[in-house]
Amino acid sequence: MSEVVDKAMKAREASHKMARLGLIERNNALNALADALVKEEDYILQENALDMDAALNAGTDAALLDRLALDSGRLAKIAAGLRDIVALADPLGRVISGTTLYNGILMRQVSVPMGVVAMIYEARPDVTVDAAGLCLKSGNAVILRGGSMAFRSNTALTKVLAQAGQDSGLPDCWLQSVETTDRSATTELMSLHGLIDLLIPRGSGSLIKSVVENSKVPVIETGEGNCHVYIHSAAEAAYILPIVLNAKLQRPGVCNAIESLLIDSEVASAYLPSIIDALTDEGVLVHADEQAMAFAASLPESQRALVVEAAEEDWSTEYLALEIAIKCVSGLDEAINHINTYGSHHSDSILSQDYDAVQRFLLEVDSAVVYANASTRFTDGGEFGFGAEIGISTQKLHARGPMGLAALTTGKYILEGTGQVR
Repeated sequence: MSEVVDKAMKAREASHKMARLGLIERNNALNALADALVKEEDYILQENALDMDAALNAGTDAALLDRLALDSGRLAKIAAGLRDIVALADPLGRVISGTTLYNGILMRQVSVPMGVVAMIYEARPDVTVDAAGLCLKSGNAVILRGGSMAFRSNTALTKVLAQAGQDSGLPDCWLQSVETTDRSATTELMSLHGLIDLLIPRGSGSLIKSVVENSKVPVIETGEGNCHVYIHSAAEAAYILPIVLNAKLQRPGVCNAIESLLIDSEVASAYLPSIIDALTDEGVLVHADEQAMAFAASLPESQRALVVEAAEEDWSTEYLALEIAIKCVSGLDEAINHINTYGSHHSDSILSQDYDAVQRFLLEVDSAVVYANASTRFTDGGEFGFGAEIGISTQKLHARGPMGLAALTTGKYILEGTGQVR
């Protein structure tokens, strides 16, 4: 029996025990997990340092290195995230709907765990903890398949968390990671229909595409983040630069950072010179359309070199780096059409004081999260009050947007009668 099948079978057995745990037991275990992260900080950071050294030697780009890196501050924040989950309401046993049928039978639909949740993800050690914590709170067993770049970090975190959970009363194998680096293990994991109830991929577009196209297990698609800010002709001037810079620069290697900026042509001359100046001053490579290119002429030579002509593929590219595409549009209709055509249906924002324009944008842009007059960087489970997130779904079935506890539950109908027969 392969490692993957063996772990899936053990997870299936553990899932039945996880579903019987009460809220107090699950919350106590979450606190124990948070304590363990703090207690084992030296060990975890030591393993992460080995991953970082290997990634640096391999010439890994800055955005991926940022996702991979752990330090005392990040680890403390991750542990605090587990305690935030403790404070959340119990996702299990919620009455989703209820009625008394014509025959007197009382019918309720209640929330129950998914069962066995598997995740396939890349260089994000924090995902290991978020997945463990959210699956624990929602009564699920979990199998993790992290990327090779974060192998030591993920193995260390899984070991610490799994043991802390077992010490606090969770069943053996409630949390496991696939430790072989053989890529065939990922394919095998995707084939285990009947043992795994839900598979969540999180990472690059190519990873997600591969899982969606090849998995025999039900998948929630977490999509790429080709996000936009659109500056409408009625935008509040004071909002523009702070929002654009935050959305692009605050953490450029994450999925809710913007990759494209749209601006109405009639106000381009008023705002684009300062925007392009500020972006290139921060080292951002600007892929500009013909009209936007013209506003780079007055820049110092060093900054002007960072403005290049945009190609068709730039409009649909998730850079995850200090790069951005800028396009001047004729108005609201073109902006909405451009976003729906080239965007990834993740997060998009309009800057405008025109009520009707804002309402049309919010209604017609086909994305999981839409904003008016705010940065897209708020698309996050923690920012939405979910405690943490297991991913951001860009599909439309079951879950959409940041996925918290509710996305890891399903419904069960419970019917109580008094001797009725049909």
